[in-house]
Amino acid sequence: MYERTITGLLLVVALIHLLPISGLLGGERLASLYAIEITDGNLEILMRHRAILFGLLGAFLAYAAFIPRLQPLAFLAAGISVTSFLFLSISVGEFNDAIRKVVIADIVASICLLSAVTLFILKRYG
Repeated sequence: MYERTITGLLLVVALIHLLPISGLLGGERLASLYAIEITDGNLEILMRHRAILFGLLGAFLAYAAFIPRLQPLAFLAAGISVTSFLFLSISVGEFNDAIRKVVIADIVASICLLSAVTLFILKRYG
C-alpha cells in the first residue's frame, strides 16, 4: 500500500512540475501562464528555458515515482524546487493572481511531497 501511495503522490508532484512545459511554445503561452508581458527576447529565452527545465524535472519525478531507489533523489529535487519558489514568492511578495496559482500548486506539491517522504520512511524503517 505504501508503494502505490508514494507513486501516486510523486505523480501529482510531477504533474505540477510538468504544467509549465507548455511555455516552451512561445511568448504568448508564457504570458498566458503567468499573466506577464514577454516584451523582451532575452526574457522569453530565459522563460522558455525554465519551461524545459521544469519539463525535465517533471519527467524525472514521474520516472522516479516507479523506481523506489530513485525516490530519495526525487524528493530532494522536488523539495528544492518547491521550497525555493515559495521562499522567493514570500520574500519578493506582490505577485499577481497567476503567480498566486503557482504558489498554491507548490503548496499542494509540498504537502504531497512531505506525505510521500513520510510514507517512504515508514516503509523503510517503520
